[in-house]
Amino acid sequence: MHLNIEIKARSRQHDHLRQILEQQAGSDFRGTDHQVDTYFHVPHGRLKLRQGNIENNLIHYHRPDQAGPKASEVQLYRTPESDTLRTLLDGALGVRVVVDKQRDIYFIDNVKFHLDTVQGLGTFVEIEAIDFDGTICAERLHQQCSYYLTLLGIAPEDLLDNSYSDMLLDRPHDHAE
Repeated sequence: MHLNIEIKARSRQHDHLRQILEQQAGSDFRGTDHQVDTYFHVPHGRLKLRQGNIENNLIHYHRPDQAGPKASEVQLYRTPESDTLRTLLDGALGVRVVVDKQRDIYFIDNVKFHLDTVQGLGTFVEIEAIDFDGTICAERLHQQCSYYLTLLGIAPEDLLDNSYSDMLLDRPHDHAE
């Protein structure tokens, strides 16, 4: 398990954000990933299977719904690219919602940046300060998020308090069954 402090915000300026990230010392562009996140019904936290051309993971996490920096306790299991696990989890737990997105992935040290285009929702930026091995305190992770929030010029009114899955579930036409 590792600790993330993360920020999610609306973005109307992906090209500008991309330019800022690429100008930072140590910036590492990992590529553009077409990700399909399938969320399953679980009694505690959230469980999603991420299937992409770069990242393939089964992820269980707990995170509060609040705007601005928020802590997540994350358990991540790297999976092979396969629909077999998705079929198994769907049969056992049932699918809650599916999030389909294009994601540009950048790293600067332990901070991960996502420039997302989410099908049916629009464009977003995420900042994740990650303590992979227990050596970075939560306060430092918050400081990193705050620094990049300012550097990228993310306005307070663009900060989001919920996940893409929640936003899709909250859309009226997604409840028709």
